Amino acid sequence: MDRQSIIVLVLCFLLLMLWPQLVRKMYPPQPRPPASTNLVVETSTGAATNGAAASPVVVTTSRSSPAVLTTAVPVWTPSGEEQTLELTNADARFVFTSLGGGLKRVELLGYPETVKRGKSPAPTNNLAELNGQVSVPVLALLGDPTLVGDGVFTLSRTGRGVRVEKTLTNGLRVIKEFEPATNYLVRATVRLENTSAGPLALPAHEWVIGTATPMGPDDAGSKVGLMWYDGARKQEILGSWFDNASFFSCVGLTPRQPRLEYRAGQSNVVWAAVQNQFFTLAAMPREPAAQVVSRPVLLPVPASDEPSGSRRVPPPKGYQTALVYPAAMLPAGGALERELHFFAGPKEYRSLARIAMRFQNNVDLVMGFGGFFGFFSKALLLSMNWLHRALGLSYGWAIIAITVLIKALFWPLTQASTRSMKRMAALQPQMKALQEKYKDDPAKLNKKMMEFWKEHKVSPLGGCLPMLLQMPVFIGFFYMIQSAIELRGASFLWVADLSKPDTLFHIPGIGFPFNLLPLLMGATMLWQSHMTPPSPGMDPVQQKLMRYMPLMFLVFLYNFSAGLTLYWTVQNLLSILQMKLTRSTEPATGVAPGQSRVLPPKKRI
Repeated sequence: MDRQSIIVLVLCFLLLMLWPQLVRKMYPPQPRPPASTNLVVETSTGAATNGAAASPVVVTTSRSSPAVLTTAVPVWTPSGEEQTLELTNADARFVFTSLGGGLKRVELLGYPETVKRGKSPAPTNNLAELNGQVSVPVLALLGDPTLVGDGVFTLSRTGRGVRVEKTLTNGLRVIKEFEPATNYLVRATVRLENTSAGPLALPAHEWVIGTATPMGPDDAGSKVGLMWYDGARKQEILGSWFDNASFFSCVGLTPRQPRLEYRAGQSNVVWAAVQNQFFTLAAMPREPAAQVVSRPVLLPVPASDEPSGSRRVPPPKGYQTALVYPAAMLPAGGALERELHFFAGPKEYRSLARIAMRFQNNVDLVMGFGGFFGFFSKALLLSMNWLHRALGLSYGWAIIAITVLIKALFWPLTQASTRSMKRMAALQPQMKALQEKYKDDPAKLNKKMMEFWKEHKVSPLGGCLPMLLQMPVFIGFFYMIQSAIELRGASFLWVADLSKPDTLFHIPGIGFPFNLLPLLMGATMLWQSHMTPPSPGMDPVQQKLMRYMPLMFLVFLYNFSAGLTLYWTVQNLLSILQMKLTRSTEPATGVAPGQSRVLPPKKRI
């Protein structure tokens, strides 16, 4: 590959990285209409005096053609003045509302909505909130008007919490009690009493468990959605599932058809949670619910995103989620009671693991640490936290220390792999001779090659094995950093937040972020690829392409979190150091650069 081809290849990679910014520059987003018309409507509590009417929600599928939601979603107009009560403990502030009779929002006292960027102040001084920006409270009842009425409840304090109650015209009395506890837990009970003289039919209904919302203006919303557990495995549904974007819709060939509802479960919903990247609100019923249902809603536009010329961003989305319960019959004087526990707090593994052990429900899976790679994620997170607490290391230095320990663990295997690759390179002329001699007989060629490798004690997989063994660690790191609340706002050197890209500035004109750590990672990967001996039998053009393959990793990982790129950069530097040490400690082979020395076969005894 000549210099001109290399320049063209580099320019292609740069164009691939800059393409999204160039498209936004050439085709800026269209302004939003001044009034909301055919967008997803947020369900609100309250009702008209004649009860809650089930109205369809209209969703835009393209700029010209709206689609109507076929499933009826109750929509209420507030009919009374809202009353609120607040309870505060060491972990959070809980705000209860009379409209809907539930938990309006949870303010987490130990966590800000946004974190500082270097010396600059935080964009907002707000606390991190769960179920914020919406009017539908946690444990609001949705369904038939005979169950909902006007949606206005009476609030009162109890010895340990808050009680909300309401009696409907048909004799149904709804009582809810909330008791905040430690470790971000809230115990809730719902009691439906029939105070009428005859039996009362309860239609199928939904109990809202919360709305997943982005955490502040810095949250792009890619991790906003819901998760639920059926007793065997977890299911995760994010905003991309509701967007239902395809390649053809992205390029404008077909209209986008968003999904308007997610519904699943067969009386096996052990728990369900609404979440964003670092915080979650999980509902754990005492008995599994029949189904879980979730629908997208529009959220208020942050003040920072208010109109600024023609470039207006779409309003953020949330996902209102509820537990579904089947119809039931209440005899006169009868009652139906359900109990739930809510976890409303950060995705902190130790707390969630203790709660999962207490309730025996695996709610710690909300961390995203399931499956084969979950073992490595848990081990890495616990190790990082131990190094931070026991040795006083910052999280950046803890990541470096873990990387060094992992490299030391794999050092003998990597060293043997490097030697095997060098021997394979030296044996390449003999291998080519065998390939030429038996090119018309693949079976015999395979047999002879196996005998040749066995005779010289080399393996074609020797160079790939260390990388394959380290991939679970890398993937475990990736999942761990995605949801580890400990890294949120953790600084290191010039990095202000290890959970986000280390953007130093944006390039004027195109707004492209300049992230230093991914560039260092790409440079070390290129250095390492040029030091790695080529695989035997590989075409020279393929060898050149493999040497510049790290540029593709640079494109994919450019906007990943700084913690992940820090790990990968240190890993590359340690691999380069090991290659140099291995070369310096091995005896000289007498082979000139670019040549291969043919090793004589060992004599048989």
